[in-house]
Amino acid sequence: MLAKTPFIPDKPILIVCGHFGSGKTCVSVALALALKKSGKNVTLVDLDIVNPYFRAADAAELMKANGINCINPEFANTNVDIPSLGAEIHSVFVNAERDPDSVTILDVGGDSGAAALGRYRQMIERAGYNMLFVASKYRPLTDTASAALENLREIEYYSRLRCTHVVNNSNIGDETTQTYVENALDFGRELSELSGLPEAFTSVVKADFCPALAEKYPDKSFFFIDNTTRKLF
Repeated sequence: MLAKTPFIPDKPILIVCGHFGSGKTCVSVALALALKKSGKNVTLVDLDIVNPYFRAADAAELMKANGINCINPEFANTNVDIPSLGAEIHSVFVNAERDPDSVTILDVGGDSGAAALGRYRQMIERAGYNMLFVASKYRPLTDTASAALENLREIEYYSRLRCTHVVNNSNIGDETTQTYVENALDFGRELSELSGLPEAFTSVVKADFCPALAEKYPDKSFFFIDNTTRKLF
């Protein structure tokens, strides 16, 4: 199945987490755009304090152009990279109670970001949340399902929250072919089985072979995500 909106959260807080380089920011941005198109009132919060080069703050203009509220660290995209979120973060929890159509996506980076997330744990649990763990077979330290599971558990430990779904985001950027996606399908299935969590979707970074994948694997949910990370060179 080729999904325009692959995951419709049933809770107002949607946490997207994963190891460094897993592509969770691209997933966060793609989900924000898809959920906005589905009629949700979307806020994207940048809680990636691990990597100042690839973060949701880079997509702020894209989010604004599509009517999506973006909450970023005070010093995002400056020469000062101090992880500091203002009082605005608390507004998302107020909206969660008042607006049934609101969805807040928290883009969380690594163990440090998960620890920062733990700071808001009680408010998140009170509002209700889904937590997607994004993993890629083609990244160091998560190249096997068991290694990815270890990282998932570490993020749960530091955040004091539990993942609810996994996302298979295995790709090698612009060099990705359909074969690369197909070769990673077992990785996603095994991670789902080991973790005991459902696989929300398999993301695909090239739209031209999405229909072929959907036809060949009708039991899988595929979702096209654009590469929104900052180009350094």
